[in-house]
Amino acid sequence: MIYAFNKPYGIVSQFTKESEEFGTLADFGFPKGVYPIGRLDATSEGLLLLGDERKIVNTLLDPKKGHQRTYLVQVEGEVGEAEIEQLERGVIIQGHKTAPALCMIAPDITLPERSVPIRKRLSIPTTMLILQLTEGKNRQVRKMTASVGKPTLRLIRIAIGSLTLPSIPIVTFRPITPTEQQSLFVPISLSDANNIAKQMSITLDSQR
Repeated sequence: MIYAFNKPYGIVSQFTKESEEFGTLADFGFPKGVYPIGRLDATSEGLLLLGDERKIVNTLLDPKKGHQRTYLVQVEGEVGEAEIEQLERGVIIQGHKTAPALCMIAPDITLPERSVPIRKRLSIPTTMLILQLTEGKNRQVRKMTASVGKPTLRLIRIAIGSLTLPSIPIVTFRPITPTEQQSLFVPISLSDANNIAKQMSITLDSQR
């Protein structure tokens, strides 16, 4: 079975507790034998998959079979076309050039405060981006935005393929259907991602 989890801030993507600072997946009642497929770091939020079906797990984790992940990213500072083009072409992180990506500014998206508010500086604005990747290296989104001088303040994975976050209430998980499993490998457009982000912001606000 494959499960989709709407991971909150402050939870590491593992079952073993290594510090008192963050909670773990063991706090949420997952069935025995499942494990995370990929990861979101403790300070990131959003769609995380867990499962025990070896075939689909291996496919999702195979770097040669890249599948699309879509993120809503709040960064520090104003973002222009030059930064967007850099992120889309690929940036150098620890000697590796990231694969081509898709990116857009999402000016109409506003989010309610998370449990631990983001760092804000009154003299510096923030910008909402939608970023779509087909690879998932450690803390890649944060490293990419930092490489263009725009530190990530908040990061939410809103879709994997065309499986989207608004279908899963925050801090809950559910099994995904065979059709939804297939949707993990079906990409979405930036326009669709922007609409998903708008829907998600409304959902988050209603769950406050």
